Amino acid sequence: MTQLYPLLMSPAFDPRPWGTLDLSAIYPNHRFNERIGEAWLTGDKCIVAHGPLAKRSLAGLSKEFGSDLVGTAAPDPGRFPLLLKFLFTEEKLSVQVHPDDATAQRFGEPWGKTECWYVAHAKPGSQIALGLKPGVTRAQLEQAIHDNSAEELLNWVNIYQGEMIYVAGGTVHTIGPGAVLLETQQQSDTTYRLYDYGRPRPLHLERGLASVKERTASGKVIRPAPVAINGGKNRSSSMISAPYFTVDLFELKEPQDFRTAAFEKPDSGKSSAQILVAVEGCGVVEAQGRDPVTLAKGDAVVIPAALQGFTVRPQWQLEVLKAAVPGGSVPEPSTRM
Repeated sequence: MTQLYPLLMSPAFDPRPWGTLDLSAIYPNHRFNERIGEAWLTGDKCIVAHGPLAKRSLAGLSKEFGSDLVGTAAPDPGRFPLLLKFLFTEEKLSVQVHPDDATAQRFGEPWGKTECWYVAHAKPGSQIALGLKPGVTRAQLEQAIHDNSAEELLNWVNIYQGEMIYVAGGTVHTIGPGAVLLETQQQSDTTYRLYDYGRPRPLHLERGLASVKERTASGKVIRPAPVAINGGKNRSSSMISAPYFTVDLFELKEPQDFRTAAFEKPDSGKSSAQILVAVEGCGVVEAQGRDPVTLAKGDAVVIPAALQGFTVRPQWQLEVLKAAVPGGSVPEPSTRM
């Protein structure tokens, strides 16, 4: 059987009506003739860019290698558990909602869609809408949708580069123009559009309104201060720890050794694939006995759960987000608006 190794993924660029032709904040060397809204990094159909497993899909590899790739903390040993993607907004997204697990399963889906957004870039005045204003009910939202005034009932929040935002399943939300977000979410594309500014796309009012929660734990994540590591040369920031994912930010000036989850915390008894996404700079990812792989801005590298450890060597300086599935029960994060 082919040996697993750190997998550099090819981004899959997805046109959206609210997207942009200018992805230079993350992909300065790419040019497009249609408006791109999303760059998928670890979706089921995303493919490996190099090595013996090149051109294989992440879905196919997850079925073949199971927990050796995805880890034992994944909810389904034959499916990659986390979807990471960049969002590029030139116009507002639809006002939308994703179901939580219980609601999704009522509709025949395996699980819901809880997510988080790391603000990679934000123009001055960039905003998101997150949840309903205090006191607003689901019935009032439904009436406002029919009256074309749904936006007025949403909680609009200014966003700034470097923030992390938690979006629990059941939260009504949208994203305004001028932002580049790195989204980490459950492996689901279930989105119910509630309001779409007259764009010729279908709405999903019945299921969408059934998914709406009037109150959720969504908001800007309250994070501890960064911690110096590797003798003070590098820094680590815990961006979010939530029931479905953990995301940490590393600012690297020197090589940094990592242990994959099962070997870093053996008492948990659970393992997880690690996903590295470079948001600034460039570096090299090395694992013992495997060929090194370059990790540049906008790239994602999947570290299979079966690998015991790996090293990231920055070229000058590198900022990289590392996502994984938590090895045990984790509460929702502390947030604020």
